[in-house]
Amino acid sequence: MSYAEVKRNIWSNAVSNYVRTVLGMIVGLLTFRMLFQALTREQFGFWSLLWSVFGYGVLLDFGFGFAAQKRVAELSVRGEWDQLSRVLSTIFFFYVGVAGLAAAAVLLGSRHIIGWFGVPPADLAEFRRVLVIFFVGIGLAFPMGIFPEILRGQQRIRMANNLISTALVLRLVLTWVAIQRHWGFTAIVVVSLFFSLAPDVFAVVFALRRMPAVRIRPALFSAGMIHETLTFSIFAYITTATNIVLTKSDQLVLSVTLTVSAVAVYQAGAKVAEIFSQFTRQVQETLSPAAAHLHATGDRTALRDLVINSTRWSVIISTPLYLLSAFYLTELLQLLTGDAVIPRETWLVGHVLLFWYYSLTLTHSVSKRIFMMCGHERWLMWLGVGEALANLGISLALVLYFRSIIGVTLGSLAPAIYFGWVRLWPWVAREVGLGGFALFKATVLPSWRACLPMLLALVALKWVTLAPGGNTRVAMFVEGALAGVVGAAALWRFALLPAERASLARKLGGRWPARKPA
Repeated sequence: MSYAEVKRNIWSNAVSNYVRTVLGMIVGLLTFRMLFQALTREQFGFWSLLWSVFGYGVLLDFGFGFAAQKRVAELSVRGEWDQLSRVLSTIFFFYVGVAGLAAAAVLLGSRHIIGWFGVPPADLAEFRRVLVIFFVGIGLAFPMGIFPEILRGQQRIRMANNLISTALVLRLVLTWVAIQRHWGFTAIVVVSLFFSLAPDVFAVVFALRRMPAVRIRPALFSAGMIHETLTFSIFAYITTATNIVLTKSDQLVLSVTLTVSAVAVYQAGAKVAEIFSQFTRQVQETLSPAAAHLHATGDRTALRDLVINSTRWSVIISTPLYLLSAFYLTELLQLLTGDAVIPRETWLVGHVLLFWYYSLTLTHSVSKRIFMMCGHERWLMWLGVGEALANLGISLALVLYFRSIIGVTLGSLAPAIYFGWVRLWPWVAREVGLGGFALFKATVLPSWRACLPMLLALVALKWVTLAPGGNTRVAMFVEGALAGVVGAAALWRFALLPAERASLARKLGGRWPARKPA
């Protein structure tokens, strides 16, 4: 596969990611609002806590998921199907053993575990039942998680997205039915869990169909293969663990130091930032298998180009979205929660986390995904460990001292700025043969300069009301659309390269064939 083909796969997969993300955002917004209104604050806080803990399930894969993606990309290039069969069989049945142990541990210790979360006594019985169901379901589906990784290694992210999109729609419909028919909190959790894990099961057929020579059998399990795979996966595992600490620890810190209801307040403020993160990382999610493929072929020039251009496009996509989200954060929070008045603490949480995710998009998102597949996993691990420890330590200190939710958000932001701009950015610049400012000038500065007209438009529009009756939500869409047009025009002119403008013009023009003369 040539670099041109790899780039086409990146963009087609990225478009697929955006389709899935837009659908996911719509479903997520509707689900969030339905649950925020239908559940008690304790139930909603526990719901949010369960799904934050679900994110920690990645820790149980010991980096083998990343290793599977990398090995599929590498061994497929060389056609080493027997070796790939041994690798995937070893990882799959290792997952089976880990899942069984984890499910058994939760079943035996559920009484103690539920006591750690500050659950009100009236909810203990129901929340314990939900906890057991949730983790048993995860244990049953955990081994299936290898198959979406195989699809990603095959650069068939579109297939994984189709499965996820179908499940999202079905989950929304059944969640609405569960709320309307008053099935209860337990039933809502079961519905959400089932449709979150079902795509992994269906991915089995599509992943193996592309590799008919690959077999996954217990007889192919190899303890030696685990040791061999761990050479890479242990670093990927620790890096993944530190990423989870960076993005998922706030809820646990709040539930332990304050109360489970504080998680609900935090989650309301964090939702806009999470949606922003989801929408700005779709190009980056396609980069790991592409980088593994290029690394296997030894094309260093293509890898350098991949780093620079992927970073530049991440800034092009994320900067206008950040400006829109920051200027209309209050209206977005009202739309999400259904509350007419947004507490100041929720508003502050939203702003800090929004800026945090924006900074991570610029400094972390591209380089970490590419370099993990190119032999830099050891340095990435140590960098991630330092940032995660700083994040956790500062967050705990601030929330205990101030007894405020905003402390955990500041504890996330400060290390991200230091490790992103002071440690990671100069290293990336050296790897691509540029100085730090030269890399900034090539990737970030064009989009910042191009977004200045959009920033001025947003400031100016704050002084007028462009909606009938002064409806702030309608005004948000009208003003945001106008500012978005200004931003898009400026980005087209000043941020895109001439070749990119010509290529996009050809593709967009090809959608609407010219009329034949009468």
